[in-house]
Amino acid sequence: MSRPRAKLTNNFPGCPVESTLSFLDGKWKGVILYHLITCGTLRFSELQRKLQSITQRMLTKQLRELEDSGIVTRTVFPVVPPRVDYSLTSLGLSLEPVILALEQWGQRHVVCRNGAKYAVAPDDPSKEVELKRPEELTAA
Repeated sequence: MSRPRAKLTNNFPGCPVESTLSFLDGKWKGVILYHLITCGTLRFSELQRKLQSITQRMLTKQLRELEDSGIVTRTVFPVVPPRVDYSLTSLGLSLEPVILALEQWGQRHVVCRNGAKYAVAPDDPSKEVELKRPEELTAA
């Protein structure tokens, strides 16, 4: 079984790619950042609506990790019902070119059809490779 990327980062302290990915490591962090970049400040419930498949517990966990990393800031308003806003810090805003580059790559090279994702080769759009989840790769 492979070790999580966060544990590998300590073994490669000079690798800027691994270090950067450790901040984005997590199924939902990239998508959360994308919505905060494109929409600006969002309330917890707005983020939850945009990420329909995420549980409240997972969204809270991912937001806390982003906040602990200094990428997202959380503002609590003392009102009833409670209101919590999330926005990007200056460090989080510096990830905008990275997240938007991922979006552009996905628009050009990923096709979703019949519940499956396919990667499309740039030199031959007719050639598609089905994208599998890591757990599907180890089971095969």
